[in-house]
Amino acid sequence: MSTEEVKLLGTWVSLYALRVRIALEEKGIKYESVEEDLQNKSQLLLECNPIYKKVPVLLHNGKPICESLIILQYIDEVWDTADKNFLPDSPFDRAVARFWTDFVDKKFYDGALRIMKNKPGVEQTQAQVDLTESIRILDKALTELSENKPFFGGDHLGFADIAFAPSMCLFQALRTLGDYQFPDRQQCSRFYSWTAALGEHPSVKGVLPDPEKVVEYAQMWRKRAGF
Repeated sequence: MSTEEVKLLGTWVSLYALRVRIALEEKGIKYESVEEDLQNKSQLLLECNPIYKKVPVLLHNGKPICESLIILQYIDEVWDTADKNFLPDSPFDRAVARFWTDFVDKKFYDGALRIMKNKPGVEQTQAQVDLTESIRILDKALTELSENKPFFGGDHLGFADIAFAPSMCLFQALRTLGDYQFPDRQQCSRFYSWTAALGEHPSVKGVLPDPEKVVEYAQMWRKRAGF
């Protein structure tokens, strides 16, 4: 694959672009990372994603693929590596992996981002409750599905693992800016062992930005939004 050209349009703080970076690292794919300014979007981004005008966009030999989860599946199919495939072989197991990835998007990410986007009050409090419930549900699912292995994908990163991992760079911001208290470790021990394993995985550890830097960015964003 040495003749292939792979380019990623994203931003350092985009959770969705970070997913793609983790996937590329895990597959061992050489790529060029292009940092976008979302306040002044490049012509290349607008041409490659004219519908949503968002990052991430993966350019593979000049052809654009948009939307993070679609990109992850594309990477998994094009760079098929038996020992590092993100989705399992069984159609049922693939459906289960997609279900929990969808849950991460619609429940966990949604709750976390609503905490960050709301001032203290009813809406933020509800988002905190929702996020805690999502963590408890993930803890139960990991206990039942992972068979005592470190990841949703078993011994290696799977689809749901990669979808979730970037959110960990928000944890400190959730605590300091969103006044969020994570559930007790004893109550959600499987969730915490999972996030610890993710945090130490080379494909994740080498990609996630410094949590302090994320807090600074979030503070700037919240100030600009009038918080």
